[in-house]
Amino acid sequence: MSILLCYDGSPSSKRAVAKAAGVLEGEHAVVLHVWNPPERHLADAFSTREGSGPSHEDLVQHVRERAKTIAGEGLHLARTLGLDAEAHEEPADSSVWRAILDVADREDASVIVAGTHGETPVQRAPLGSISSALAHHADRALLIVPNGHKPS
Repeated sequence: MSILLCYDGSPSSKRAVAKAAGVLEGEHAVVLHVWNPPERHLADAFSTREGSGPSHEDLVQHVRERAKTIAGEGLHLARTLGLDAEAHEEPADSSVWRAILDVADREDASVIVAGTHGETPVQRAPLGSISSALAHHADRALLIVPNGHKPS
């Protein structure tokens, strides 16, 4: 079994990794970054009539490399905090929360750790949409770490 650390590079996900390191030390951790593959029509938006823009495959490769970089940053943070960790990047074929739960099943994660505010357009919501979906759909323990900001 392992800890599944959801990581997107946001301050909230960094805080969640740090909290997990303090509370769940001694367990093996998987740092997971879920990435959204670009839609095929996105490549067309960058192209001109002469076809000089990036191909869909080029965009997928760019997003995949970015995901690898973000996961690597999370892995570095987890190891710096003393966790025995490895990194995974996973494409979100349907939704980010579903991809997280699929990886949790595959890794037999004993707990999923997530922050409340990620790098999404809804990051100012009281409970992020991904952490909320995890709370509603997960069949295992969750550690949802608040962002640490107190309302004024």
